[in-house]
Amino acid sequence: MLQHTVSLSKQDWSLHRKGPIDQARHNQKVKEAIKRNLADIVSEESIITSDGSKVVKIPIRSLDLPHFRYDTRRNQQPGQGTGGSKVGDVIGQSGDPQGQGPGKGPGAGEMPGIDYYEAEITIDELAALVFEDLGLPNLEDKGKAEVVSPDVRFNEIRKHGPMSNLDKRRTLLENLRRNARDGHAVVGGVQNDDLRFKTWVEDVRQETNAVVIAMRDVSGSMGEFEKYITRSFYFWMVRFLRTKYDHVQIVFITHHTEAKEVDEDAFFNLGESGGTKVSSAYQLALDIVNDRYPPALWNIYPFHFSDGDNWGEVDNQRCLDIVRQLLTMCNIFGYGEIQEGGRRSISTLMSAFQHIDDPKFLGVTITSKEDVFPALRRFFSTREAVPA
Repeated sequence: MLQHTVSLSKQDWSLHRKGPIDQARHNQKVKEAIKRNLADIVSEESIITSDGSKVVKIPIRSLDLPHFRYDTRRNQQPGQGTGGSKVGDVIGQSGDPQGQGPGKGPGAGEMPGIDYYEAEITIDELAALVFEDLGLPNLEDKGKAEVVSPDVRFNEIRKHGPMSNLDKRRTLLENLRRNARDGHAVVGGVQNDDLRFKTWVEDVRQETNAVVIAMRDVSGSMGEFEKYITRSFYFWMVRFLRTKYDHVQIVFITHHTEAKEVDEDAFFNLGESGGTKVSSAYQLALDIVNDRYPPALWNIYPFHFSDGDNWGEVDNQRCLDIVRQLLTMCNIFGYGEIQEGGRRSISTLMSAFQHIDDPKFLGVTITSKEDVFPALRRFFSTREAVPA
């Protein structure tokens, strides 16, 4: 009896670690589920329309919630049914709440839905998962620029400095040493000679020059779906570049029949109107490269998103000629064509681009919101081969 009492009085410290262990395991499961569903998540409207800093809720349908599992070795189990069913049997109809078969009119359904878990995650945490394997492809060691990191490193101790950088621990140690040398090993009577201050250096590193030219079709043929896809892709592209690189410059170009360079706010918020002349955007990009970004000193990455509608074969040929000129200067050229639901054949512009035989030209076709993430991987994967 005494032995039993003693065993109950012992504390099992492993139980104290159960909470953090379970929480860490749950967080890891959530992270893995999010990574499996990135294609669905990155195109969520709540994320694209957010201010980029708030917490968003993400539905995760592949994460099982805790539930009971019955012993499969027993024959009769709750909810098992009467048996005798076989493959192909109809067990219920949509809009048939009483199970009376089709044609009985709409009503509340009795079939179970799909449970899903809503995970809260910040945009920064989600971005870290999205950008995990991404980078600027074919990045070359061109003109360098000194980049000063906002972080500082405290790497030295001095006798003089601002009081805000006073190292209290070292100051007290110096005071103790001085008093000990005088025969009194105590802390007290701090003097100026005892003061010690932390000093820092700025973290300066070299980063190769790179410019990304973002081109957006704002012609009247770009509908709501096309606008959403374009903004979704460029939302993640801009965030990716500013997360992973400190010195990458971004040039924003919009076009209809005419092209113009705009600021970031106008790029994302301009409405759509007018006809389409894609060559105007490509010519402006070429002019900007020639004027401001010499290829010998800059890595150059032009990207263009459009629905593929363009003004005639003459302009398609002009686009082809300008893109070939850009390919001699740039690291890659990315073209994304948006076709909602894939309901139409390849556009005349994409057909013209099929004559380009250059590995630096990357083209994608986007037919649904889920294609945004594969497009990001297609354009910004640093691996040698990425499936289209």
